[in-house]
Amino acid sequence: MSKSPSLLSFFASSLILLVCALLEAAIISNINILPAHPDLSLICILYFSLQNGRLMGETTGFVSGLFLDFLSAAPFGLNCIFRTIIGYVGGLFIKTVNTEGIIIPALLGFIATIVKAALLWLLSVLYPSNVVSYNPISFLFLFELGLNTILTPIIFKFLGLFRNTIILRPETVV
Repeated sequence: MSKSPSLLSFFASSLILLVCALLEAAIISNINILPAHPDLSLICILYFSLQNGRLMGETTGFVSGLFLDFLSAAPFGLNCIFRTIIGYVGGLFIKTVNTEGIIIPALLGFIATIVKAALLWLLSVLYPSNVVSYNPISFLFLFELGLNTILTPIIFKFLGLFRNTIILRPETVV
């Protein structure tokens, strides 16, 4: 019995997100020369949602959030909620945004990082004792914003190498 293309795509995307979460939590976060680290999982979720739609965007966002919640000291569910929202919103723009160039993917990484900071700020207003938000004019936020903006086109190109495995056929996209 063969697996459906959507299930294979989901497992391949989840494996990529697990590797990103492990890289972020175990390696990149321990590099002391970086004041902030890039959000590789956020960029991958953005790619998956732009290529596969809302359902894949929100499920990969949720799975990525689970991985990061297990690996970090953040309150459980914090990463899940804002990554699910970003994945869903990214999926609204399925196949309408050209992710092949450099400028548009960089702009998408820039916007996704700002949306992430805005959602974290909103959650910190609702739960002030549990959630730490970004200061939008701090060096740490601006450094992460710059890293995500620069790395988004590179990661999009890298994920394009796995196009046959992680991108659904048009008839299976929801």
